[in-house]
Amino acid sequence: MSQEHNGSHKFTNRLIHETSPYLLQHAHNPVDWYPWGEEAMLRAKDEDKPILLSIGYSACHWCHVMEHESFEDEAIAQLMNDNFINIKVDREERPDLDTIYMNAVQMMTGRGGWPMTMFLTPEGKPFYGGTYFPPADRYGMPGFPRVLIAVAESYRTRRDEIEQSALGLLGELQRLERVNPAEGELSTDILDQAAHQLLRAFDPMHGGFGSKPKFPPSMTVSFLLRQYLRTKHPGTLNAAELTLQKMARGGMYDQLGGGFHRYSVDEKWLVPHFEKMLYDNALLSRAYLDAFLLTGNGFYQQIAVETLDYVRREMTDANGGFYSTQDADSEGEEGKFFVWSPTEVAALLGPEDARLFCRYFDVTEEGNFEGHSILHMDEELDAVAQALSVTPEKLRAVIARGKQVLFDAREQRIKPHRDEKMLTAWNGLMLRSFAEAARALEREDYLAVAIKNAEFVLTHLRREGRLLRTHKDGESKLNAYQEDYAYLIDGLLALYEATFDQRWFREAQALTEIMIAQFWDADAGGFYFTSTDHEALITRTKDFYDNATPAGNSVATHLLLRLALFTGETRYRQMAERILDLMKANLLRVPSGFGHLLCALDLYLASPHEVALVGDPGADDTRALVHTVFARYLPNKVVALAAPQDELAGQTITLLAGRTALQGRATAYICRNFYCEAPVTNAETLAAQLAE
Repeated sequence: MSQEHNGSHKFTNRLIHETSPYLLQHAHNPVDWYPWGEEAMLRAKDEDKPILLSIGYSACHWCHVMEHESFEDEAIAQLMNDNFINIKVDREERPDLDTIYMNAVQMMTGRGGWPMTMFLTPEGKPFYGGTYFPPADRYGMPGFPRVLIAVAESYRTRRDEIEQSALGLLGELQRLERVNPAEGELSTDILDQAAHQLLRAFDPMHGGFGSKPKFPPSMTVSFLLRQYLRTKHPGTLNAAELTLQKMARGGMYDQLGGGFHRYSVDEKWLVPHFEKMLYDNALLSRAYLDAFLLTGNGFYQQIAVETLDYVRREMTDANGGFYSTQDADSEGEEGKFFVWSPTEVAALLGPEDARLFCRYFDVTEEGNFEGHSILHMDEELDAVAQALSVTPEKLRAVIARGKQVLFDAREQRIKPHRDEKMLTAWNGLMLRSFAEAARALEREDYLAVAIKNAEFVLTHLRREGRLLRTHKDGESKLNAYQEDYAYLIDGLLALYEATFDQRWFREAQALTEIMIAQFWDADAGGFYFTSTDHEALITRTKDFYDNATPAGNSVATHLLLRLALFTGETRYRQMAERILDLMKANLLRVPSGFGHLLCALDLYLASPHEVALVGDPGADDTRALVHTVFARYLPNKVVALAAPQDELAGQTITLLAGRTALQGRATAYICRNFYCEAPVTNAETLAAQLAE
C-alpha cells in the first residue's frame, strides 16, 4: 500500500492496475485491496487471516454508498487491513465468483444483493456474510466496524466452529448444482400451466407481475407473446401488452433519450432505480419489436427504435463494442440528470407550450420524486388534449418539439458515469437485438452496427480460438464463461439471418463446438458456468435461472434447437432436450424464473418453419420473399439463403442442400415437421403458406 503525499490521492492500492471501472473506483481507498487471485489467497494462508470479499458493480448505488461511508474511512480501513485480507471483485467481470458467493449469502441470510460482503476462510470457503453494512449501528443493522471486530474475534477464538459451518455450507452449495430430471413428458401442458401461473401473478392495473419493486419482465413477456400465437388465448396477449405499454409510458423509460432504467421502486413503473444496463435494453428492445410484429401497433416499434437509438448514441464504442452500464447518480445525486421542474420547462419552451408539455408528462411544483418530476404519461394524448382545449395535432406537435428541446438542454448537464468495459455476453445480447431489428424493420444503419459489433468481438475478445470475457482500454482479459459463448453464438445466428453471409454461420457453429467441448456435462447434462480449464473454485456451478439476464443454459437450449434445424445435426437437439428434461419440474414451479427457457421449450414443441431461399440477394424478387418472411411475427423459424450459383452453401447449412431456383426466379422452400411444401416464387403464395 503506497502513500502518495505529493499527489492528489493520499492512498493507492493494487486495484490501480485493473481495467474494470468499478475496481478503479476503489484504487485510492485506504483499504489494502487485492483483486481476486493467487497473491491474495497465498497471503491469507501465510498469515492465517480470513478473507473479506466485497463484490459489487459500477452502476450500483448502494455500492457507492458503502464505499464512501466505510472504505474511504481510515479507521474502518485500518480494522479491515489489520484483521483481513481484503479482495474486491467486479461481479460483471467475475460472475462465476458472484454466483457462488451470492448463493452462500442467500443461504445464510435469506436474501441477497449488492454490495455483497462475504467472509471466507483462507481456502475461499464462506462462513459469514451479508450485503450493505452501515458505518455505525442504524436501520436495525449492526455497524460495519462492529461486524469486522466480531468476525475477526470469532475467527481467532472459535476456529473449529467456523471450519465446521464453512464445510456444511460448502456441502449445501455443491448440492445446489445437482439436478435430477423429473418424471413426465415434455408437452404443451407445461407451457399452458406456466402461462396460467404467470397470469395469476399479473397486475391487471399496472402490468407486470407481483408487487413492488418491479423489474422489467422482458423474457416473460416474450414467452406470453409466443403463447398467444399458439393458443390465441386473449389473456396472454393482454398481460404482455399492458406490461409493455405501462413500462414504456412510465418513468422507468427515459421519455427524452430512449432506453430503460433498471427497475421501478413502485408498482406503477413511475420511480426507477436510474441506472441503465445494456442487457435490459437488449432484451426489452427485442420484446417491443416482437410485439410490433405480432400486433402491428406502431407504438411498440417506436419504443424498440428509440431504445436501439439510445444504445447506438450513448453505449457504443467507436470500435463497435457496446459499453456495460450507466450510473444512477450524477453529481452525487440519484436521478439528477433525468428530472425536471416546471420552471426549467417554462424557461425552455415558453409558458404556453410548457403548460401543455407539463400536463402531458406530469411535471408539477411538488414533483413526484424528491421535489422534482420524472417525466411519464398517465393519460392518453387525446384525453389530455380535450382537457386542455387544444387539438390532438397541436398537442402532438408541442410534445415532439418539447422533447427535442429538453433533450438538447439535458445534453448540457453533467452525465451519469458510464462503465465502458465491454463484456462478450452482453455484446452478444445486443448484437442479436440490432440484427433482428435490422432485418424486420429493413434498417441498413442497424445492420451496419450489428456487423461492426460482430467484427469487434471476434477480433478483440478472442485469443487462439477461445473467447475472453471483457475488453477495456485496448486490453482484453479473463476466460469467457458459458454465457459469453451462448449469447454471442445466438447473436451471430441472428446476424446470419440478417445478412445471409455464411461467415457468421460458420463462426457460430465453430464457437458452439468449443462451448460443448469446454462446458458440457456429459454425465448429468447441462452446461457448467466455467470451462474445463478454468481456475478451480470451491464449487463448479451451472446456471439455469433466467434472472436479469437469461441463463446460459436457456440461451444454449434455444440456439442448439435452431442449429439442429439449420444443419440436421441430431446431437444438438438431443443436448437441448436433456436441459429441458432437467428443468421441466422447475418450469412449472417458478415459471417467472424461466422466461427464456419457456421460449426454448415452445420452439422444441413447435413445428417450426424451416425456410430455404434461393435467389440473388440483391434482386427485387429475392428481397420480396425475404420481406414476406421477416415482416411478420414468426418466432419459431430458421431462414437460410443461397445465391443460385452457390453450390457449396448446402455443405455448411443442410437446409440449403439441393435447392435450386425455379425458372431462374427467386424461390422459397418451406419445410415443417419433416415434410416440405411445394416451392413458390411469389410473395403472396409464400405469405399464404406462412399463415397456415
